[in-house]
Amino acid sequence: MAQPPKDPTGTRRPLAPRTGDALLALGVWLVLSSVIAIVQATAGQDPTPLAHLFAAGFGAVLLLRRRLPVPVLLLSALGTFAYYTAGLPTIGIALPVVGALFSAAEQGRARWAIGTGAVVLAVSVLFRVRDDPQPLGTILGTDAMTNLGLLAAAVALGVAVRSLREQAAQQEEIARLHEERTRAEAELRLRAERERISRELHDTVGHSLAVISLHAGVAADALGEEEAPAAQAVGEVRAQAGRSLQELRAMVRLLREEDGAASAGRLVGSLADVPVLMAPARAAGLAVDAQVDVPAGVLSPAVDAAAHRIVQEAVTNALRHAGAGELAVSARLEAGSLRLEIADDGRGAADLVHGGVGLEGMRERVRLLGGSLEVQTALGEGFALRAELPARLEEER
Repeated sequence: MAQPPKDPTGTRRPLAPRTGDALLALGVWLVLSSVIAIVQATAGQDPTPLAHLFAAGFGAVLLLRRRLPVPVLLLSALGTFAYYTAGLPTIGIALPVVGALFSAAEQGRARWAIGTGAVVLAVSVLFRVRDDPQPLGTILGTDAMTNLGLLAAAVALGVAVRSLREQAAQQEEIARLHEERTRAEAELRLRAERERISRELHDTVGHSLAVISLHAGVAADALGEEEAPAAQAVGEVRAQAGRSLQELRAMVRLLREEDGAASAGRLVGSLADVPVLMAPARAAGLAVDAQVDVPAGVLSPAVDAAAHRIVQEAVTNALRHAGAGELAVSARLEAGSLRLEIADDGRGAADLVHGGVGLEGMRERVRLLGGSLEVQTALGEGFALRAELPARLEEER
């Protein structure tokens, strides 16, 4: 016997409504035709095409059972009366209408099904009392009870199927509401955590940067003209602290916004800020060659922000660890991808290829955006980084 198809989760999908209707109609037709054939063969009668035509009609009308449950029920009852009025082979009073009774009850017309079943049974009993010479007790015995049981079972089955379907729909709705509630609670927790982090950043790091900027300003004012290099260095410290404080405030706003991802590029930074990133390197004496050939608005905000962070991390590495004299930064678009190349001539270190928090952060950013990152470095041979990211994310294309 054919099994219902399975969905990707492995559970069996219910049959399509039209397929179920067609199978029910076919089953009623086959059962009635078989009963008619058996009755005629037992009685030694010749096949009656009209009886089989009625059997086909009782089945065919069920194809409309969902759209017109009450008319289908009434047609089946009237067809049953017409069948016996035509003197066709006896097939029981319940079989021709059992499918229609089930369908009406399943479609929420249980009262119509009960009423029609009662009328059909009552009419059949009245005609048998009139035409059958047997005692009333015999007429109301086995045959009537069998028909009553079939009619009641059809209605009960229809009501049960409808109840199960409604229960399943209610369970799905409950599951959907529970999922929405869980998601809402998670969003509330996430929002609370983001606000807590933003407060911590503002209260700790932000305060420290403000103090650094303040003291750097005092130091710059205290230095005389004869100490110009020191004054320039202190001024650069003050400027860098100010830029970091502005970026921290932008990050705090980002954490507090509802749609942080959409505004990440606008608040955190972009490749347009590369000249600003190069300023500390130039001030430190590095020979900087920055070539950024990326029009504004071409990159997705998340890609733009990630590229900015990668360049920033590479510049920081060159200043803090590499002891470099030259730094080259290149950013260009090729075949829908952003290609970043950053290289310095510093000391280099083989352990940077697989270590370092900053480098791991770059790798994670690139991976999440669907790109690739390659690092080449060796002791005494400088540091080279090549990254390729999609210019536009899939959901934004």
